[in-house]
Amino acid sequence: MGLEEARSRLKEARRVAVLTGAGISKPSGIPTFRDAEGLWKEFNPLDYATPEAYARNPERVWEWYAWRIARVREAKPNPAHLALVRLEEEVLGRGAAFLLVTQNVDGLHALAGSRNLVELHGNILRARCEACGHRFLLPDPFTPPPFCPLCGHRARPDVVWFGELLPEGAWEKAEKAFAEADVALVVGTSAEVEPAASLGRIAFTGGAYLIEVNPEPTPLTPLAHLSLRMGAVEGLQALGYGESGALPSASG
Repeated sequence: MGLEEARSRLKEARRVAVLTGAGISKPSGIPTFRDAEGLWKEFNPLDYATPEAYARNPERVWEWYAWRIARVREAKPNPAHLALVRLEEEVLGRGAAFLLVTQNVDGLHALAGSRNLVELHGNILRARCEACGHRFLLPDPFTPPPFCPLCGHRARPDVVWFGELLPEGAWEKAEKAFAEADVALVVGTSAEVEPAASLGRIAFTGGAYLIEVNPEPTPLTPLAHLSLRMGAVEGLQALGYGESGALPSASG
């Protein structure tokens, strides 16, 4: 009953907001951060993902990002990314509103074809000049550290590190979409990293029908009207946006 209602709500909603996390890119070969095989099990985020770490040793940080960038460039959008493109096309096609907010920095949503997209934590394939703030795509290949094509100053990864502010306007756009949503869909995120983790709660408080897709329970699970205990690909298939397959275990 819960799954059928979720499908119906998605088909009829006038405002749909989607949040994705690292779990949606795992089938593309990009590791997550917090699960048993996640990056933070092997690497300390304080050594690679803070302004202080970069100030102490920018060469070390850039070497780590160059390694990650190489993996991202080998990755392709998977069926879950494509499912959200289909969902967006369907929603926009009936004149409704749609916004996809991602915590991921891999650029795979845009590569898949998502249009109404907010990259809340930046994009690992870009750099940002430390002096003039100019953002630019990194060449392929590139030698770290890159330098700004406008002023020649050293550039840093264009991602949001722990302790930094989100890109200007990104949070406001995301918060508004989730506050006004009829249906909110949260896919592949641990719901532990703020402020993104609060978007599901904002939608629930605003009266949205809340759907969660994640293999493990999260802090958002108790609020979800439907919680699908599956990976992103299988969960979105079950919701009707991919090839048919076995239905997941659901709660809610």
